[in-house]
Amino acid sequence: MLFRYRLEFLAFRVLAWMIGVLPERAALGMCATLGWLGGVVFRVRRSDVDRHLALAFPEQDSAWRARIARDSYRHLAREAAMTFRLSRMDPCEVVDRTDMEGFEEFREAVEEGAGAVVVSGHLGNWEIAGASAAARGVPMDVVAHRQKNPMFDDYLVETRRRLGLTVMVKNDALHLARRSLAEGRVAAFVSDQNIRRRGIFVSFFGKTAATPKGPAMFALRSGAPVFLGTAVRLPGWPSRYRVRAERIPVRRGLPPDDAIAELTQRYTSLLEQRVREAPEQYFWQHRRWKTRPKDESS
Repeated sequence: MLFRYRLEFLAFRVLAWMIGVLPERAALGMCATLGWLGGVVFRVRRSDVDRHLALAFPEQDSAWRARIARDSYRHLAREAAMTFRLSRMDPCEVVDRTDMEGFEEFREAVEEGAGAVVVSGHLGNWEIAGASAAARGVPMDVVAHRQKNPMFDDYLVETRRRLGLTVMVKNDALHLARRSLAEGRVAAFVSDQNIRRRGIFVSFFGKTAATPKGPAMFALRSGAPVFLGTAVRLPGWPSRYRVRAERIPVRRGLPPDDAIAELTQRYTSLLEQRVREAPEQYFWQHRRWKTRPKDESS
């Protein structure tokens, strides 16, 4: 197993070196081609992507969904490369590459002292969403899964550190996120992945999806404001992003389970709106609807 991990990481490092030395447009074009090969030639999780697009966009024809599927593979590979390149840039260049919407309201909310809960999704470039705030002086702590390959995990932690992000490993997030908010920092969650246990079912594209309830729980217990954060790639070169920080209304005084369900649905519904605006930039490869309620057939 260790030999395989080393071999995988060596191959990755060679690719990362090429991404770093090539001009930006050439490097991202190369990775977009690799993504296209993965989705069209090797068809990695392509049946999942096609099924998810049919579920989310039943009103669209098969040709439209096939184009979105192909573009999603290109986008995923290109943005992985762009994250690596941006992690090598100084904060001023990260600022120059990002157009912010709603940032002043977000900054003012954080400066009130209760921190903030930011919920994001696998749309656009979610790493850039956090990095753009960190580059502007907002302390960002992000919850992340530990990778199976420990060398790759160390690399991702270092990449996020260079982007100005402090990583909280998911298994430790319960007390770390609580401490982060108590210190007036931002606790950020990518909260649109299927969760097998201890999640909550809310509607996403009209179908129930098992969703983490941690972000809503932390926000309601701490009194911290909640924002949806997204970073969508803009057309043209060099690479630029529109970053939105959109405040989510929080209704206080409800029974805890009802409050968590309502808040989780609110930010999930807003994320769905943003995905509909740029469906080719969403991570359809994830099995978002895999876990089903007990009273519903698969």
